[in-house]
Amino acid sequence: MSGEELLRMTATEAVQRLRNREIAPIDLVEASLARIEKVEPAVNAMPTLCAERARAHARQLGRTPPAEGRGWLGGLPVAIKDLIEVEGVRTTYGSSIYPDYVPQRSDILVQHLEARGGIVIGKSNTPEFGAGANTFNEVFGKTLNPWDTRMSCAGSSGGSAVALATGEVWLATGSDLGGSLRTPASFCSVVGLRPSIGRVPVAPPRVPFDDLWVDGPMARTVADLALLLDAIAGLHLADPLSYPAPAESYTAATERRALPARVAFSPDLGISPVDEEVRTLTKAAAERLSELGVAVEEDCPDFSEAPDTFLTLRGAWFVAALEPLYRSHPELLKKDIIWNIEQGLALTPAQIGEARRARGRIFQNMSAFLTKYDLLLCPTACTPPFDVNRRYVEEVAGHRFENYVDWLRLVSAITLTSCPALSLPCGFTASGLPVGLQLVGRPRGEAVLLSAAAALEEALGIAGKTPILPLIRTEPLHA
Repeated sequence: MSGEELLRMTATEAVQRLRNREIAPIDLVEASLARIEKVEPAVNAMPTLCAERARAHARQLGRTPPAEGRGWLGGLPVAIKDLIEVEGVRTTYGSSIYPDYVPQRSDILVQHLEARGGIVIGKSNTPEFGAGANTFNEVFGKTLNPWDTRMSCAGSSGGSAVALATGEVWLATGSDLGGSLRTPASFCSVVGLRPSIGRVPVAPPRVPFDDLWVDGPMARTVADLALLLDAIAGLHLADPLSYPAPAESYTAATERRALPARVAFSPDLGISPVDEEVRTLTKAAAERLSELGVAVEEDCPDFSEAPDTFLTLRGAWFVAALEPLYRSHPELLKKDIIWNIEQGLALTPAQIGEARRARGRIFQNMSAFLTKYDLLLCPTACTPPFDVNRRYVEEVAGHRFENYVDWLRLVSAITLTSCPALSLPCGFTASGLPVGLQLVGRPRGEAVLLSAAAALEEALGIAGKTPILPLIRTEPLHA
């Protein structure tokens, strides 16, 4: 079987073939490395590889009968975001403070992944410490969108999204504070899930009781994403917020492809301007559910407090996570991180307390709302991919944003609810740029969410459009 044939397989098919011994883990490792060599010059998604480590792991798994310990993934290569530590592999966090850091121990997520048959092939690019919705940093430079290399792949899990879209890997990890996993999925026409807090254990975290930041799976299809979630979810004593995986696998739940009975769709959550093409495409995707017999109503809970609440809690998070580096290496931090930390340092206890109360109200509003509806649907991003040379989106539909996170309201508002949220490809603009639909489930409702997403994915017929070779464009965007 050729490398091209291997790359075009879904992760689910590749794992099944691994279990049947039709292919070997080393075949997939070599196919992945060859594809990376072919497309990396055009996109810069996977700047750090651990080829010999991956080959050694593949040979070890290849000597193990599938039924006796290859694990859930059976020897499938996976990309790890460069915020997640892998033992013996350069991990920079996209920061000039750690350009040559090599951890001596892997993060819990990686430990789970490797124990369950995943092979780390390399590290995917990220903005510095994951701060920013455009993937660039001073260590490795910009990651480009493969659908048009003049465009941003968003961030901060942009490297993972691009690696998936171009076929460098079958699965990848991402992380999400205010949309860092979902927005790149939307911009690159892949699937990304922000899971419930504690669903995927992480350690050693900078803030052990953090209830904003999560790590999560990214893939080309919903079934593949469920496969990776099964491999990384579960209880770990080093993560105080983690809890056991459910008795039924997410893969099994996804295979049911159960349509919801009643969903709500909102084009803007009442808080964000939205590009007209994005509105049209996401509404059409929601209406496709209506054609399948699902009751679809335009509605959403009250998110009016969400933008200010998120900025306050985000600022406090940055103080807890990164203020020591602000004191020790201020000259090496990008200005966006400094702005976040200083915004957090200027907060009063009263402001933080009010933000926490406001988040409680947002959660209660959402909980009540989801007693009426099975899911809430809305655009993942308010705009299609933008010029990669811009730090962030400054204006949409005549509305100017005040700062570099303000344009992410559609995802950051959902972060505050603690509900699982998935970005599903739902179409392309007239110029061929991807658009994603955000599906939000009930608290800890990943199984129902994934099952519904798989059903909608099938109805939309979007799956199978990746992997692609990068579309290299050099003409000016505004000629």
